[in-house]
Amino acid sequence: MFSACQHTDSDNSTTYDRLLRTLYRNTVPVVRPAQLATMLAEKPEAVLLLDTRTPAEYQVSHLRNAHFVDFTSFEKNTFPDLPRNQTVVVYCSVGYRSERVGERLKALGFQDVRNLYGGLFQWVNEGHSVYNQQGVTQNIHPYSPLWSPWLKSGRQVYK
Repeated sequence: MFSACQHTDSDNSTTYDRLLRTLYRNTVPVVRPAQLATMLAEKPEAVLLLDTRTPAEYQVSHLRNAHFVDFTSFEKNTFPDLPRNQTVVVYCSVGYRSERVGERLKALGFQDVRNLYGGLFQWVNEGHSVYNQQGVTQNIHPYSPLWSPWLKSGRQVYK
């Protein structure tokens, strides 16, 4: 029996969640930022992070130990040096581009591919750290002015 006080998932959705539902094809399982933070804290070597944004975005900031995969050329990449049996987490600003890369990885035989839900924006909005060549940074590349309102934390930097 349901009471008037109970909420369904959709009742608790944020505007950002509703936007993501329109963007995602649901072809790659998602991992929530808190889940990924736990995975990385418990066994960081078990997770391969792939940043699927542009070089400029990656230079501004990225997740610690993330490998860069240029979104503009990923369709030609066969990722020969990456282990097919390791957990791979792909991410971009909000999760749309990374889902495309995740689809490619799955097609190439990667066994455990996940997309970071809400992307780097959600990661930062939930208080997790990002890095650049100097170390921890507050700088975040918001991709474009259109997407920048979804980034609630950090310092927006276009490079």
